[in-house]
Amino acid sequence: MIVLGIVVVFAAIFLLAKRYETRMVLFTAGLLMATLARNPLAALNAFSKSMTIVGLIEAICSVMGFALVMKYTECDKHLIHLVANGLKKVRPLLIPGATLGTFAINIALPTAAGVSAAVGTIFIPILIAAGVNPATAAAAVYCGTFGSMLSPGLAHNPFVANIAGMPVMDVIKVHAKADVVAVLIGATSVTVMAYLLKENKGYVAETGAASGERFKPNVLYAVIPVLPVLILISGATGLIPMKIGVPPAMLIGVLIGLAATRKSPTQVTKIFFEGMGSSYGSIIGIIIAAGVFVGGMEAIGLVKAFTNLLINSGPMAKLAAGFGPFVLAVVAGSGDASALAFNQAVSPHAPQFGTSIVNMGSIATLSGALGRTMSPVSGSAIICASIAGISPMEVAKRNAPGMIIAAFVVMFMLF
Repeated sequence: MIVLGIVVVFAAIFLLAKRYETRMVLFTAGLLMATLARNPLAALNAFSKSMTIVGLIEAICSVMGFALVMKYTECDKHLIHLVANGLKKVRPLLIPGATLGTFAINIALPTAAGVSAAVGTIFIPILIAAGVNPATAAAAVYCGTFGSMLSPGLAHNPFVANIAGMPVMDVIKVHAKADVVAVLIGATSVTVMAYLLKENKGYVAETGAASGERFKPNVLYAVIPVLPVLILISGATGLIPMKIGVPPAMLIGVLIGLAATRKSPTQVTKIFFEGMGSSYGSIIGIIIAAGVFVGGMEAIGLVKAFTNLLINSGPMAKLAAGFGPFVLAVVAGSGDASALAFNQAVSPHAPQFGTSIVNMGSIATLSGALGRTMSPVSGSAIICASIAGISPMEVAKRNAPGMIIAAFVVMFMLF
């Protein structure tokens, strides 16, 4: 049974690397393992259980509803252009600034592919117009697409909070410093690579694609997307005399955005709930499928065998948390499937490995995000490369050194 389970797991990894639909692969693999163990209901019950994780649904759905409202009101566009205009005034900071700007915007708009498209269409042409090689321009944006680690709407943060039994903002505080250190390492690495490869200046665009869009940002509109995050941070750190939950903070942001932009209340309402619904299918759907996958692993005995192996391996348990999701994310192009499966199966047993659930969950999540940020097959890499008109592999090669160094550093910081 263990051997059969390992075969199914590796087959699932192969299919994910081939970019088959993530939910389909995880669900099918989990159900197959449970069926081989003569207990198919174990997978189906895991499906049911994963559908109703209250804190998870509240945080993710409300954040994604807010993000869609910001797109409708174009407040996200004002934020991106405001950051871009600031970068254009300080040319030496263009490359690292693009990474840090993307990272900051990704906190307010917490989807890697979404922020790659929204930010990339503005930042990449600006960098190319300034003489930066297209590959470096794309890499600079791609390198900042894990800023959602600091967002309560990232699926992993409320998930780890749920299994650790603590508020989601407390989970974010645990890994916040490591997130910032990781992006600083990434930004520095991309910049150094640009200078070593002589890609920081001198490039002349062959087409008009490098001309930046002319747009005058409104500062008030630009601030609105980050207001809920500021409210949450203020409550968690005691700057305001009350702690506000994620859904109320997002609703406050929606109401301020509606009042400031004077858009149709009917449309804003429809779009907010559409965002909530689509996030359940796309984001929570992966969590549900990962739950089925882990349910199958448990039924066939893989989770118990792997946990026992880690318990008896001492320091190897921490290395597995640090580099298992990282490697799988590089191969599969997604940090979600690997980190969610690891956090469901292994992180609840973290005290047996000499660490806390929140720390093990955080390093698994962050290492998966870093691995995805150097993968040539992730959706973000493909989007950034397409905007720049180059191969995704060229983008990944320029990000790889920084992401590998960052993975080592943050592992030691969190363990």
